[in-house]
Amino acid sequence: MWGASFIATKVALRDVSPATVIWMRFLLGFLVIGTVVALRRDFVLPPKRDVAYFALLGFVGIAFHQWLQATGLQTASASTTSWIVATTPIFMALLGWIFLREALGWLHIFGIGLATLGVLLVITKGDFSMLGFERSGMPGNLYILLSAPNWAVFSLLSRRGLARYPAARMMLYVMGFGWLFSSVMLFSGPGLSEIALLTLDGWMGILFLGVFCSGVAYIFWYDGLQSASMSQVGALIYLEPLVTVIVAALMLDERILPMAMLGGLAILIGVYLVDHAARQALLQRKAI
Repeated sequence: MWGASFIATKVALRDVSPATVIWMRFLLGFLVIGTVVALRRDFVLPPKRDVAYFALLGFVGIAFHQWLQATGLQTASASTTSWIVATTPIFMALLGWIFLREALGWLHIFGIGLATLGVLLVITKGDFSMLGFERSGMPGNLYILLSAPNWAVFSLLSRRGLARYPAARMMLYVMGFGWLFSSVMLFSGPGLSEIALLTLDGWMGILFLGVFCSGVAYIFWYDGLQSASMSQVGALIYLEPLVTVIVAALMLDERILPMAMLGGLAILIGVYLVDHAARQALLQRKAI
């Protein structure tokens, strides 16, 4: 879902500004997650002691993070964005190792390195000279680059709350605060007037971003963080560029070259190795 989100965001940005995209996306996401929590009969108001904590997460992981990516995608290409975002697992593994004392063995490192090589093959199609940032996209590339460690910090900060709250309910709190922060950006900027400018393609992009990328995928992400290590969950981000290439081929009629397929295989093997290493480390801890 997140691999396809870069294309959906660029489509929506043809019609409206980043502030409008973010506000509408997370309004829909909040409604989706709220429906899930309501169906589970799991909603309670957040305790006062954690309101500031949820507000911080909402700002870092929702409003600020998506502002960085949406603003960056105004000039950065979707493929370059997916490559930069694919550095996130490295930051997640390092933060998990430093602050959570999560194991980072040689198999972890090899898996991350193999997946990184796979990402480069997918994005460059074997031509590594393409790794140079295009000058026209440089401002956007810098915003996207900042979003990678920002997401790692958000995931690290979330681990404390996920030890005490169900994933969906906690995400409802976080997304609610994030949407409120995005409302400040919207109404201090374009306001609601831009919504009338959305074309059918723009609406399709917003709906996909809101329902799937913000509603469903954010719940899945917190579910993963609640039950697995930072490096194990972070490694799955390496699948995003592969998905971006596939979606671009289906929607934009871009060719999938053999070198990109080889890179996709390297990504899958690398993700498997990181996941396997994390499971083995967990089994060893339980045995002790």
